[in-house]
Amino acid sequence: MIQFRAGDFTLYFLLFILTLLCLAGVVTAGEVFTKDAAAIRGYDPVAYLVERKPVKGSAAYTSEYRGSVFQFASATNRDRFAANPDRYAPQYGGFCAYGMAKGYKAATDPEAFTIVDGKLYLNYSRKVRSLWQEDIPGYIAAADKNWPEVKQSTKVRE
Repeated sequence: MIQFRAGDFTLYFLLFILTLLCLAGVVTAGEVFTKDAAAIRGYDPVAYLVERKPVKGSAAYTSEYRGSVFQFASATNRDRFAANPDRYAPQYGGFCAYGMAKGYKAATDPEAFTIVDGKLYLNYSRKVRSLWQEDIPGYIAAADKNWPEVKQSTKVRE
């Protein structure tokens, strides 16, 4: 039988609060950035490349890729993606390309994107995208090098 002394509850409660504080700002993640059960916040990855702008997808048009559900604005975009997902999927699983270059996973803003050589790169924010644009080739080289290891991480900065 487990017995608790006076004050044990307080100690366990404080340890619990400390654990929550340590985890603040860190969310668990897989290989694809997913928010609210949809990859890349529910935005259509094909639209970025075809229309050159972010377009919100619909739960009516979905395709699964690498364990995540991608949403699309149309059946045509869904079918394009399903036929060649590597062509349309965002680089680094849709995590921030700048963050990946620095060695960590970070969330992304659908409005903060860049198309380079027909590939979609997303960033944490427009401000971070400005930093990214200062040396895109260098950051891509660093992110490509980091991705094989960092994609295994389950932590993502929000």
